[in-house]
Amino acid sequence: MTPPQRQRRSPGQPSASLPASGPAKEGENRNPERLFVIGGDEAGERADIDLVTLIVARAEPPVSATPEQAAVLRLCVAPLSAAELSAYLSLPFSVLTVLLTDLLAKELVQARAPIVRQKVADRNLLEAVMHGLQKL
Repeated sequence: MTPPQRQRRSPGQPSASLPASGPAKEGENRNPERLFVIGGDEAGERADIDLVTLIVARAEPPVSATPEQAAVLRLCVAPLSAAELSAYLSLPFSVLTVLLTDLLAKELVQARAPIVRQKVADRNLLEAVMHGLQKL
């Protein structure tokens, strides 16, 4: 059995073995320089944002906003989690964190902690549910 022969191809040259109209896999055709331009080379402090932090827009997108910042402000008319924003914009969470830090510094968005439920349920509520179920 002979091993398959590999041929070099240049970036603009289509491959005969790959389907031309097939969907691109995640991560393919991504431009890493674009992510650097969006996020910048900020080595400074980042806002304390996790995946469930809710983001709400406080203002309309200014004229000086980048397209990504304007998209965040348009999406966040209603509260959205940082994970949802990352998915909707197809940006890595680390890049989105830098974007949100910049918007928070300009006071264009507000970050809210998610609503935390009580760890222990209220005993009175549990007893009321239990009595209601027993009456059925």
